[in-house]
Order: sequence, then structure tokens, then C-alpha cells
Amino acid sequence: MGRPRTPLLDRERITTTALQLVDEQGDFSVPQIAKRLGAQTGSVYHHVDGREGIVELLRERVASAIDPRTLEGTPWDSALEAWARSYRAAFAAHPKAIPLLMTSPVRAPRVLEQYERAVALLLDAGFAAAEVMPLLIALENLVLGSALDLTAPETMWELTEETPTPRLAEALAAVGEGRADRAFEVGLAGFLAHARNLLTPEREVR
Repeated sequence: MGRPRTPLLDRERITTTALQLVDEQGDFSVPQIAKRLGAQTGSVYHHVDGREGIVELLRERVASAIDPRTLEGTPWDSALEAWARSYRAAFAAHPKAIPLLMTSPVRAPRVLEQYERAVALLLDAGFAAAEVMPLLIALENLVLGSALDLTAPETMWELTEETPTPRLAEALAAVGEGRADRAFEVGLAGFLAHARNLLTPEREVR
């Protein structure tokens, strides 16, 4: 038998193609996916739950690079720090996906499982339930913001003669290379210090 004129579709190929489009242009459309795969748009919909379903497949694909074993470590703050670093690396590989994923609810099962483990880590460490989600959302904001910052020009401030900024020039000259990495370390250290301060000696579980 000859090869089919239309390539066989599956969720993996659809996800890979969608991610390629997002990496290139920051978004995707189902017709674009179909065109790249040599298929009809309707055929793509037979394999996914619409555009929202593809977004969740993208979320799972990008998040699959986060090492969930980091959340099994001890003590809790070392585990959370390792998870944050793995999380940042995963999304830094696909920074154009961040705005797309940040504007839709999280439904992907494997991603929800990781958050379940992160919540359990903090609850078991002694954090009050009301403290857990603000901490995780703050950490997510730090991680994703830093992942985006990695794609920015090393020099984000262009100084001009029209606006004298000698102190800014001095600070920029002193920062050296790796601005984004150094900023992430400052933010992460501050976050962890705040989280540790929330735990009283009576509540903390190491």
C-alpha cells in the first residue's frame, strides 16, 4: 500500500507542532497546525479538545521538563528551591509560551499533580493553609518573570545625553554579565527568607 496522502495525526504530533509555532511567533492557531501537518483543520479537532485542549497539552509538554523529584527532598526550603530552579529552566526553554499559558486556567493533570506535591510539602513543613497558595503564586511569578528576563537584551536601559543618569550608568557598569541570573538569585533568596520567617519554631517541621 502507498503512503497516505494525509499524515496520521496524534496528540504528540499536534503538541510538537503547536509548540514549534509558539516558539516562533508566540501563539498558534488550529489551521496553522493542520497546514504544517498536511491535514484538514477538522481532523485536528478529532484528536484534541479544541484550542483550550491544545493549550493544556502545551502546558504539560513544557512542564514535563520540571523535575518532580525535587519536591521529595528535605528540608522543605531546599526542596522548594530546587523545584524553582528546575521550573525556571523548563520555561526558559520556551519563553514565548509563558504569556499564553499564564492567561488560561491550569487543567493539565501532570501539572496539577506537581502543585499537589508542592502544597503537601509546605503543609507538612508547618505552613498554615492560608499561607500556601500566596507563597506558591509568588514563587511562580518570580520563576516565570525570570524565565522571560533571560530572553531580554543584556542591557535593558539605553542611556542618552538628553537625560543625565550618572548614578544609573554607574550601577549598570558595575553589574557585569549575567544580570538575569543574578536578579533571580536575589529574588529567590528574598522569597525563601520570607517563607522561613512565616514559620515559628513551634510550627516548623524539618
